[in-house]
Amino acid sequence: MNQEHRVLLLPGWLNSDPAHWQSLWEQQFGFERVEQADWDWPRRGDWMARLDEVLLGDERSALLVAHSLGCQLVASWAEHSRHTARVAGALLVAPPDTERADMPPQLHNWRPIRRRRLPFPSIAVISSDDPFCAPERGSAMAADWGCRLVEAGPRGHLNSESKLGDWPEAQAWLAELRA
Repeated sequence: MNQEHRVLLLPGWLNSDPAHWQSLWEQQFGFERVEQADWDWPRRGDWMARLDEVLLGDERSALLVAHSLGCQLVASWAEHSRHTARVAGALLVAPPDTERADMPPQLHNWRPIRRRRLPFPSIAVISSDDPFCAPERGSAMAADWGCRLVEAGPRGHLNSESKLGDWPEAQAWLAELRA
């Protein structure tokens, strides 16, 4: 993939394991994972500040590739940052419903979900059987954020347990955002 934009990988809670498609993309394509200080007890403000810091560290515009809580990071960050013009687009995969009653206590400060329209092109990918988000809630978030919605079928949380490998379909969606 050509490197006119840098690609920033935004993992979710607990980071992406070695078999996760984000980790495979990091290895295969040299994309940059945005490391967070605390993957276990993620603080929304800390994660937002870290994204700003990484974006300001390079002159090139960025494409954001978020999974799970990383999607909520993009929505929260875009609502508050003065640097949204540095983002050329975002691929948001499996946004979790952090407002559900059964969410772990570590995610309490990710409520309420930010729902302002994103100021850059975006694609949201949801699964019909994601254990962390009902399809109608995922569709509603995508609509509020102004994303093109892709329904991936029954594939769980679209993580390593979904056995997606390096996920060529998602590579095509990222290429669409690059264009």
